[in-house]
Amino acid sequence: MARVSTYLNFMGTTEEAFEFYRRVFGGEFTFITRMSDVPPMQGQSPLTESEQQMIMHIELPTLGDHSLMGTDALESMGHTLTFGNNFSINLEPDTRAEADRLYAGLVEGGEATTPLTDMFWGSYFGLLTDRFGVQWMFNCAENT
Repeated sequence: MARVSTYLNFMGTTEEAFEFYRRVFGGEFTFITRMSDVPPMQGQSPLTESEQQMIMHIELPTLGDHSLMGTDALESMGHTLTFGNNFSINLEPDTRAEADRLYAGLVEGGEATTPLTDMFWGSYFGLLTDRFGVQWMFNCAENT
């Protein structure tokens, strides 16, 4: 079955970020592997003990059929990471109460860019950047 997910990359904080997201959204991880589960590639230096504990891949269902996925980028493997404003994760909860709950959870330790409010296009809308630098957008169509 075809689907769409959002894949997030972190520099060593994937596990912390996904534990945070699991507290907000509830549920359980449907998949988790660590770097120690990956066979070494020919010519690659062995991973340090701390790198072996980092996340290779993790998946957490959020709303509807959407899942967040993530990995730790490793400098020792030549990975670099620059967070920017080129993406947002758009959530469309069914109710204002659910929008309020998710917004309050995700903004913890982050920044409320646009608090949830009624907008001219008819949605209960808000923006925030969480404490991991991920931007979230809320659009709830439920009328008051």
